[in-house]
Amino acid sequence: MTTSPTKPETPSVEGVQRRTLAVLSGAQITGGVGVAVGLALSSLVVFKLSGSEAVSGLAGTATVLGAAILALPAAKVSGKGGRRAGLGLTYLAALTGCLISVLAITIASWPLLLAGLVLVGGGSAGNLAARYSATDLSPPGHAARHLSLVVWAATIGSVAGPNLAAPADGLGIDLGLVPTAGPFAFAAISFAVALLIIMVGLRPDPLVLARRHSGTAASAAAGSRTIRDAWDTLRATPAARMALLAIAVSHTAMVSVMSMTPVHLHHEGAHLEVIGLVLSLHIAGMFVLSPLVGWIADKLGKLPVLVLGMALLLAAATLAGTAGEHHVGQVTAGLVLLGVGWSCGLVAGSAMLSESVAIERRPAVQGLSDLLMNVCGATGTIVAGAIVGALSYGMLGLVVGAMVTITGLWLALRGRSGRIAPAA
Repeated sequence: MTTSPTKPETPSVEGVQRRTLAVLSGAQITGGVGVAVGLALSSLVVFKLSGSEAVSGLAGTATVLGAAILALPAAKVSGKGGRRAGLGLTYLAALTGCLISVLAITIASWPLLLAGLVLVGGGSAGNLAARYSATDLSPPGHAARHLSLVVWAATIGSVAGPNLAAPADGLGIDLGLVPTAGPFAFAAISFAVALLIIMVGLRPDPLVLARRHSGTAASAAAGSRTIRDAWDTLRATPAARMALLAIAVSHTAMVSVMSMTPVHLHHEGAHLEVIGLVLSLHIAGMFVLSPLVGWIADKLGKLPVLVLGMALLLAAATLAGTAGEHHVGQVTAGLVLLGVGWSCGLVAGSAMLSESVAIERRPAVQGLSDLLMNVCGATGTIVAGAIVGALSYGMLGLVVGAMVTITGLWLALRGRSGRIAPAA
Protein backbone atom coordinates (compact mmCIF):
# COMPACT_ATOMS: atom_id res chain seq x y z
CA MET A 1 0.00 0.00 0.00
CA THR A 2 2.84 2.42 0.78
CA THR A 3 4.50 1.91 -2.60
CA SER A 4 1.39 2.15 -4.78
CA PRO A 5 1.12 5.97 -4.78
CA THR A 6 4.65 6.34 -6.18
CA LYS A 7 4.39 3.84 -9.04
CA PRO A 8 1.95 5.74 -11.26
CA GLU A 9 3.98 8.95 -10.85
CA THR A 10 6.47 8.41 -13.68
CA PRO A 11 3.93 7.11 -16.22
CA SER A 12 1.71 10.06 -15.30
CA VAL A 13 4.48 12.54 -16.04
CA GLU A 14 5.31 10.74 -19.27
CA GLY A 15 1.65 10.84 -20.27
CA VAL A 16 1.39 14.53 -19.52
CA GLN A 17 4.52 15.16 -21.58
CA ARG A 18 3.07 13.28 -24.56
CA ARG A 19 -0.11 15.34 -24.29
CA THR A 20 1.91 18.53 -23.89
CA LEU A 21 3.93 17.84 -27.04
CA ALA A 22 0.72 17.12 -28.99
CA VAL A 23 -1.00 20.31 -27.80
CA LEU A 24 2.05 22.47 -28.44
CA SER A 25 2.42 20.94 -31.89
CA GLY A 26 -1.19 21.77 -32.73
CA ALA A 27 -0.72 25.37 -31.64
CA GLN A 28 2.51 25.56 -33.64
CA ILE A 29 0.74 24.44 -36.80
CA THR A 30 -2.06 27.01 -36.59
CA GLY A 31 0.15 29.75 -35.15
CA GLY A 32 2.73 29.04 -37.84
CA VAL A 33 0.12 29.68 -40.50
CA GLY A 34 -0.64 33.07 -38.96
CA VAL A 35 2.99 34.09 -38.69
CA ALA A 36 3.90 32.92 -42.20
CA VAL A 37 0.90 34.48 -43.95
CA GLY A 38 1.59 37.88 -42.40
CA LEU A 39 5.34 37.59 -42.90
CA ALA A 40 5.01 36.72 -46.58
CA LEU A 41 3.47 40.07 -47.50
CA SER A 42 4.29 42.51 -44.70
CA SER A 43 7.38 44.12 -46.23
CA LEU A 44 5.78 44.27 -49.67
CA VAL A 45 2.55 45.83 -48.33
CA VAL A 46 4.49 48.43 -46.36
CA PHE A 47 6.54 49.18 -49.47
CA LYS A 48 3.40 49.70 -51.55
CA LEU A 49 1.81 51.96 -48.93
CA SER A 50 4.94 54.00 -48.18
CA GLY A 51 6.80 53.87 -51.51
CA SER A 52 10.08 53.52 -49.60
CA GLU A 53 12.53 50.62 -49.56
CA ALA A 54 13.97 51.68 -46.23
CA VAL A 55 10.51 51.88 -44.67
CA SER A 56 9.64 48.44 -46.07
CA GLY A 57 12.46 46.98 -44.00
CA LEU A 58 10.65 48.24 -40.90
CA ALA A 59 7.93 45.64 -41.48
CA GLY A 60 10.26 42.84 -40.45
CA THR A 61 11.63 45.06 -37.70
CA ALA A 62 8.13 45.63 -36.30
CA THR A 63 7.26 41.94 -36.00
CA VAL A 64 10.64 41.03 -34.53
CA LEU A 65 10.44 43.97 -32.14
CA GLY A 66 6.96 42.87 -31.12
CA ALA A 67 8.23 39.38 -30.37
CA ALA A 68 10.99 40.95 -28.26
CA ILE A 69 8.62 43.25 -26.37
CA LEU A 70 6.27 40.39 -25.55
CA ALA A 71 9.03 37.96 -24.52
CA LEU A 72 9.46 39.28 -20.99
CA PRO A 73 5.76 39.75 -20.14
CA ALA A 74 5.09 36.24 -21.43
CA ALA A 75 7.99 34.89 -19.34
CA LYS A 76 6.75 36.71 -16.24
CA VAL A 77 3.21 35.43 -16.72
CA SER A 78 4.57 31.92 -17.30
CA GLY A 79 6.70 32.16 -14.16
CA LYS A 80 3.70 33.06 -12.05
CA GLY A 81 0.84 31.17 -13.69
CA GLY A 82 2.42 28.53 -15.92
CA ARG A 83 3.06 28.10 -19.63
CA ARG A 84 -0.65 28.22 -20.57
CA ALA A 85 -1.03 31.80 -19.35
CA GLY A 86 2.17 32.99 -21.04
CA LEU A 87 1.42 31.41 -24.41
CA GLY A 88 -2.19 32.63 -24.26
CA LEU A 89 -0.97 36.21 -23.85
CA THR A 90 1.21 36.03 -26.97
CA TYR A 91 -1.44 34.57 -29.26
CA LEU A 92 -4.06 37.06 -28.03
CA ALA A 93 -1.68 39.91 -28.86
CA ALA A 94 -1.08 38.48 -32.35
CA LEU A 95 -4.82 38.18 -32.97
CA THR A 96 -5.30 41.82 -32.00
CA GLY A 97 -2.39 42.90 -34.20
CA CYS A 98 -3.87 41.18 -37.25
CA LEU A 99 -7.17 43.01 -36.80
CA ILE A 100 -5.31 46.33 -36.51
CA SER A 101 -3.36 45.46 -39.67
CA VAL A 102 -6.59 44.84 -41.60
CA LEU A 103 -7.83 48.27 -40.51
CA ALA A 104 -4.50 49.92 -41.42
CA ILE A 105 -4.52 48.46 -44.94
CA THR A 106 -8.14 49.49 -45.38
CA ILE A 107 -7.35 53.13 -44.60
CA ALA A 108 -3.92 52.96 -46.34
CA SER A 109 -1.92 53.92 -43.23
CA TRP A 110 1.54 52.38 -43.15
CA PRO A 111 2.35 53.75 -39.64
CA LEU A 112 -0.76 52.02 -38.24
CA LEU A 113 0.19 48.88 -40.13
CA LEU A 114 3.62 48.90 -38.50
CA ALA A 115 1.93 49.28 -35.11
CA GLY A 116 -0.28 46.29 -35.87
CA LEU A 117 2.72 44.27 -36.98
CA VAL A 118 4.36 44.88 -33.60
CA LEU A 119 1.47 43.00 -31.97
CA VAL A 120 1.51 40.38 -34.73
CA GLY A 121 5.02 39.64 -33.48
CA GLY A 122 3.29 38.04 -30.51
CA GLY A 123 2.66 35.04 -32.74
CA SER A 124 6.39 34.59 -33.21
CA ALA A 125 6.91 35.09 -29.47
CA GLY A 126 4.36 32.37 -28.76
CA ASN A 127 5.81 29.93 -31.26
CA LEU A 128 9.29 30.53 -29.87
CA ALA A 129 8.16 30.18 -26.24
CA ALA A 130 6.38 26.92 -27.08
CA ARG A 131 9.74 25.25 -27.69
CA TYR A 132 10.76 25.89 -24.09
CA SER A 133 7.44 24.53 -22.86
CA ALA A 134 8.40 21.22 -24.46
CA THR A 135 11.46 20.87 -22.18
CA ASP A 136 9.78 21.32 -18.78
CA LEU A 137 8.95 17.61 -18.41
CA SER A 138 11.49 16.11 -20.83
CA PRO A 139 13.77 13.36 -19.40
CA PRO A 140 17.47 14.14 -18.98
CA GLY A 141 19.31 14.04 -22.30
CA HIS A 142 16.11 14.43 -24.35
CA ALA A 143 15.58 18.20 -24.22
CA ALA A 144 16.78 18.87 -27.78
CA ARG A 145 14.71 16.04 -29.24
CA HIS A 146 11.48 17.07 -27.51
CA LEU A 147 12.09 20.72 -28.27
CA SER A 148 12.79 19.92 -31.91
CA LEU A 149 9.52 18.01 -32.29
CA VAL A 150 7.56 21.14 -31.40
CA VAL A 151 9.74 23.23 -33.72
CA TRP A 152 9.17 20.67 -36.48
CA ALA A 153 5.39 20.88 -36.04
CA ALA A 154 5.55 24.48 -37.25
CA THR A 155 6.61 23.12 -40.66
CA ILE A 156 3.06 22.42 -41.77
CA GLY A 157 1.66 25.85 -41.01
CA SER A 158 4.77 27.82 -41.83
CA VAL A 159 5.39 26.22 -45.21
CA ALA A 160 1.73 26.41 -46.20
CA GLY A 161 1.35 29.97 -44.94
CA PRO A 162 3.13 31.95 -47.68
CA ASN A 163 1.34 29.95 -50.37
CA LEU A 164 -2.00 30.75 -48.73
CA ALA A 165 -1.36 34.50 -49.03
CA ALA A 166 -2.60 34.84 -52.61
CA PRO A 167 -5.78 32.70 -52.13
CA ALA A 168 -6.53 34.50 -48.86
CA ASP A 169 -6.14 37.82 -50.65
CA GLY A 170 -8.58 36.75 -53.35
CA LEU A 171 -11.07 35.48 -50.79
CA GLY A 172 -10.76 38.71 -48.82
CA ILE A 173 -11.51 40.76 -51.93
CA ASP A 174 -14.56 38.57 -52.64
CA LEU A 175 -15.76 39.24 -49.08
CA GLY A 176 -15.38 43.01 -49.49
CA LEU A 177 -11.91 43.60 -48.03
CA VAL A 178 -9.40 45.81 -49.81
CA PRO A 179 -6.50 44.10 -51.64
CA THR A 180 -3.80 42.59 -49.35
CA ALA A 181 -6.05 42.80 -46.26
CA GLY A 182 -7.38 39.25 -46.69
CA PRO A 183 -4.15 37.48 -45.63
CA PHE A 184 -4.10 39.37 -42.33
CA ALA A 185 -7.75 38.52 -41.67
CA PHE A 186 -6.89 34.87 -42.35
CA ALA A 187 -3.92 35.13 -39.97
CA ALA A 188 -6.26 36.48 -37.27
CA ILE A 189 -8.37 33.33 -37.54
CA SER A 190 -5.24 31.17 -37.31
CA PHE A 191 -4.08 32.87 -34.11
CA ALA A 192 -7.57 32.55 -32.62
CA VAL A 193 -7.43 28.78 -33.17
CA ALA A 194 -3.93 28.58 -31.64
CA LEU A 195 -5.16 30.51 -28.60
CA LEU A 196 -8.09 28.11 -28.18
CA ILE A 197 -5.83 25.05 -28.45
CA ILE A 198 -3.50 26.34 -25.73
CA MET A 199 -6.18 27.49 -23.29
CA VAL A 200 -8.22 24.29 -23.58
CA GLY A 201 -5.56 21.67 -24.20
CA LEU A 202 -2.53 22.60 -22.08
CA ARG A 203 -3.87 21.04 -18.87
CA PRO A 204 -2.15 20.18 -16.60
CA ASP A 205 0.39 22.91 -17.13
CA PRO A 206 3.86 21.39 -17.78
CA LEU A 207 5.84 24.05 -15.92
CA VAL A 208 3.58 23.93 -12.86
CA LEU A 209 3.82 20.13 -12.79
CA ALA A 210 7.60 20.15 -13.26
CA ARG A 211 8.01 22.55 -10.35
CA ARG A 212 5.74 20.46 -8.18
CA HIS A 213 7.88 17.40 -8.81
CA SER A 214 11.13 19.29 -8.23
CA GLY A 215 9.85 20.96 -5.05
CA THR A 216 10.59 24.51 -6.26
CA ALA A 217 7.07 25.90 -6.64
CA ALA A 218 7.41 28.43 -3.83
CA SER A 219 10.71 29.99 -4.95
CA ALA A 220 9.89 29.88 -8.64
CA ALA A 221 7.25 32.61 -8.51
CA ALA A 222 9.59 34.90 -6.64
CA GLY A 223 12.42 34.29 -9.08
CA SER A 224 10.23 35.08 -12.08
CA ARG A 225 9.40 38.61 -10.88
CA THR A 226 12.66 40.22 -11.89
CA ILE A 227 14.99 39.93 -14.82
CA ARG A 228 17.92 40.44 -12.47
CA ASP A 229 17.73 36.73 -11.64
CA ALA A 230 18.22 35.95 -15.31
CA TRP A 231 21.30 38.18 -15.57
CA ASP A 232 22.74 36.67 -12.38
CA THR A 233 22.18 33.18 -13.72
CA LEU A 234 23.80 33.99 -17.06
CA ARG A 235 26.84 35.52 -15.36
CA ALA A 236 27.29 32.34 -13.36
CA THR A 237 26.67 29.93 -16.26
CA PRO A 238 29.10 30.02 -19.23
CA ALA A 239 27.09 27.40 -21.15
CA ALA A 240 23.96 29.53 -20.92
CA ARG A 241 25.84 32.60 -22.19
CA MET A 242 27.22 30.71 -25.18
CA ALA A 243 23.78 29.31 -25.98
CA LEU A 244 22.20 32.76 -25.79
CA LEU A 245 24.82 34.26 -28.12
CA ALA A 246 24.39 31.47 -30.68
CA ILE A 247 20.59 31.85 -30.64
CA ALA A 248 20.77 35.63 -31.04
CA VAL A 249 23.29 35.56 -33.90
CA SER A 250 21.48 32.77 -35.74
CA HIS A 251 18.18 34.63 -35.53
CA THR A 252 19.73 37.96 -36.53
CA ALA A 253 21.36 36.45 -39.61
CA MET A 254 18.19 34.64 -40.66
CA VAL A 255 15.78 37.54 -40.15
CA SER A 256 18.07 40.11 -41.79
CA VAL A 257 18.49 38.18 -45.05
CA MET A 258 14.98 36.76 -45.17
CA SER A 259 13.20 40.07 -44.51
CA MET A 260 14.83 41.78 -47.51
CA THR A 261 14.60 38.85 -49.93
CA PRO A 262 10.97 39.52 -51.00
CA VAL A 263 11.80 43.12 -51.89
CA HIS A 264 14.97 41.99 -53.70
CA LEU A 265 13.07 39.39 -55.72
CA HIS A 266 10.25 41.85 -56.44
CA HIS A 267 12.76 44.30 -57.94
CA GLU A 268 14.03 41.49 -60.15
CA GLY A 269 10.52 40.99 -61.50
CA ALA A 270 9.53 37.87 -59.53
CA HIS A 271 5.79 37.31 -59.18
CA LEU A 272 4.02 36.93 -55.82
CA GLU A 273 3.68 33.17 -56.35
CA VAL A 274 7.46 32.84 -56.90
CA ILE A 275 8.23 34.91 -53.81
CA GLY A 276 5.81 32.76 -51.81
CA LEU A 277 7.49 29.57 -53.06
CA VAL A 278 10.97 30.83 -52.15
CA LEU A 279 9.81 31.73 -48.64
CA SER A 280 8.06 28.37 -48.27
CA LEU A 281 11.27 26.51 -49.12
CA HIS A 282 13.18 28.73 -46.71
CA ILE A 283 10.72 27.97 -43.94
CA ALA A 284 10.93 24.26 -44.80
CA GLY A 285 14.68 24.53 -44.24
CA MET A 286 14.00 26.09 -40.86
CA PHE A 287 11.72 23.33 -39.60
CA VAL A 288 11.77 20.08 -41.61
CA LEU A 289 15.16 18.85 -40.37
CA SER A 290 14.73 20.04 -36.78
CA PRO A 291 14.10 16.51 -35.34
CA LEU A 292 17.38 15.35 -36.92
CA VAL A 293 19.12 18.44 -35.54
CA GLY A 294 17.69 17.69 -32.07
CA TRP A 295 18.78 14.04 -32.20
CA ILE A 296 22.31 14.99 -33.25
CA ALA A 297 22.50 17.67 -30.55
CA ASP A 298 21.49 15.19 -27.83
CA LYS A 299 23.83 12.49 -29.13
CA LEU A 300 26.95 14.44 -30.17
CA GLY A 301 26.62 17.59 -28.09
CA LYS A 302 25.07 21.00 -28.51
CA LEU A 303 28.26 22.95 -29.21
CA PRO A 304 29.28 21.10 -32.41
CA VAL A 305 25.76 21.67 -33.78
CA LEU A 306 26.02 25.38 -32.97
CA VAL A 307 29.31 25.64 -34.87
CA LEU A 308 27.79 23.71 -37.79
CA GLY A 309 24.89 26.17 -37.78
CA MET A 310 27.24 29.12 -38.17
CA ALA A 311 28.97 27.39 -41.10
CA LEU A 312 25.61 26.84 -42.82
CA LEU A 313 24.63 30.47 -42.27
CA LEU A 314 27.90 31.56 -43.85
CA ALA A 315 27.22 29.36 -46.89
CA ALA A 316 23.68 30.78 -47.11
CA ALA A 317 24.81 34.40 -47.00
CA THR A 318 27.44 33.68 -49.66
CA LEU A 319 25.00 31.94 -52.01
CA ALA A 320 22.20 34.50 -51.73
CA GLY A 321 24.49 37.51 -51.74
CA THR A 322 26.44 36.49 -54.84
CA ALA A 323 23.41 35.51 -56.94
CA GLY A 324 23.30 37.55 -60.11
CA GLU A 325 20.25 39.13 -61.64
CA HIS A 326 17.34 36.74 -62.23
CA HIS A 327 19.16 33.89 -60.43
CA VAL A 328 16.15 32.93 -58.34
CA GLY A 329 17.40 29.34 -58.01
CA GLN A 330 20.61 30.40 -56.30
CA VAL A 331 18.76 32.75 -53.96
CA THR A 332 16.38 29.91 -53.11
CA ALA A 333 19.26 27.55 -52.31
CA GLY A 334 20.76 30.22 -50.07
CA LEU A 335 17.45 30.71 -48.29
CA VAL A 336 17.08 26.97 -47.67
CA LEU A 337 20.56 26.80 -46.10
CA LEU A 338 19.70 29.93 -44.13
CA GLY A 339 16.77 28.06 -42.63
CA VAL A 340 18.79 24.95 -41.75
CA GLY A 341 21.52 27.06 -40.12
CA TRP A 342 18.88 28.86 -38.06
CA SER A 343 17.44 25.49 -36.99
CA CYS A 344 20.84 24.36 -35.71
CA GLY A 345 21.27 27.54 -33.71
CA LEU A 346 17.76 27.57 -32.29
CA VAL A 347 17.35 23.89 -31.42
CA ALA A 348 20.83 23.23 -30.03
CA GLY A 349 21.08 26.65 -28.39
CA SER A 350 17.65 26.46 -26.72
CA ALA A 351 18.28 22.95 -25.40
CA MET A 352 21.71 23.98 -24.12
CA LEU A 353 20.20 27.00 -22.39
CA SER A 354 17.42 24.99 -20.73
CA GLU A 355 19.67 22.17 -19.55
CA SER A 356 22.22 24.54 -18.03
CA VAL A 357 19.71 26.48 -15.89
CA ALA A 358 17.75 25.29 -12.83
CA ILE A 359 14.00 25.06 -13.37
CA GLU A 360 13.14 27.87 -10.94
CA ARG A 361 15.15 30.29 -13.08
CA ARG A 362 14.20 28.98 -16.51
CA PRO A 363 11.23 31.25 -17.40
CA ALA A 364 13.22 34.40 -16.63
CA VAL A 365 16.34 33.23 -18.47
CA GLN A 366 14.34 31.94 -21.41
CA GLY A 367 12.39 35.20 -21.59
CA LEU A 368 15.60 37.21 -21.54
CA SER A 369 17.00 34.97 -24.28
CA ASP A 370 13.99 35.59 -26.52
CA LEU A 371 14.10 39.31 -25.73
CA LEU A 372 17.77 39.65 -26.72
CA MET A 373 17.34 37.37 -29.73
CA ASN A 374 14.50 39.46 -31.10
CA VAL A 375 16.07 42.82 -30.27
CA CYS A 376 19.14 41.70 -32.21
CA GLY A 377 16.90 40.50 -35.01
CA ALA A 378 14.98 43.80 -35.09
CA THR A 379 18.24 45.72 -35.20
CA GLY A 380 19.40 43.44 -37.98
CA THR A 381 16.36 44.19 -40.12
CA ILE A 382 16.84 47.94 -39.68
CA VAL A 383 20.47 47.65 -40.73
CA ALA A 384 19.54 45.24 -43.53
CA GLY A 385 17.01 47.70 -44.98
CA ALA A 386 19.57 50.49 -44.85
CA ILE A 387 22.29 48.34 -46.45
CA VAL A 388 20.06 47.15 -49.30
CA GLY A 389 18.64 50.64 -49.85
CA ALA A 390 22.02 52.40 -49.86
CA LEU A 391 24.26 49.66 -51.25
CA SER A 392 22.98 46.26 -52.37
CA TYR A 393 21.54 42.90 -51.38
CA GLY A 394 24.99 41.41 -52.04
CA MET A 395 26.56 43.71 -49.45
CA LEU A 396 24.00 42.48 -46.92
CA GLY A 397 25.21 38.94 -47.56
CA LEU A 398 28.81 40.02 -46.97
CA VAL A 399 28.00 41.66 -43.62
CA VAL A 400 25.97 38.68 -42.40
CA GLY A 401 28.71 36.28 -43.52
CA ALA A 402 31.32 38.17 -41.51
CA MET A 403 29.11 38.15 -38.40
CA VAL A 404 28.45 34.40 -38.38
CA THR A 405 32.10 33.59 -39.18
CA ILE A 406 33.34 35.52 -36.16
CA THR A 407 30.69 33.91 -33.93
CA GLY A 408 31.46 30.39 -35.17
CA LEU A 409 35.19 30.82 -34.53
CA TRP A 410 34.51 32.19 -31.05
CA LEU A 411 32.24 29.25 -30.17
CA ALA A 412 34.80 26.75 -31.42
CA LEU A 413 37.61 28.37 -29.42
CA ARG A 414 35.52 28.57 -26.25
CA GLY A 415 34.57 24.93 -26.65
CA ARG A 416 38.21 23.92 -26.94
CA SER A 417 39.05 25.80 -23.77
CA GLY A 418 36.48 23.70 -21.89
CA ARG A 419 34.83 26.77 -20.32
CA ILE A 420 31.24 25.74 -20.95
CA ALA A 421 30.35 23.80 -17.85
CA PRO A 422 27.01 24.73 -16.31
CA ALA A 423 26.93 26.47 -12.98
CA ALA A 424 26.70 24.18 -10.01
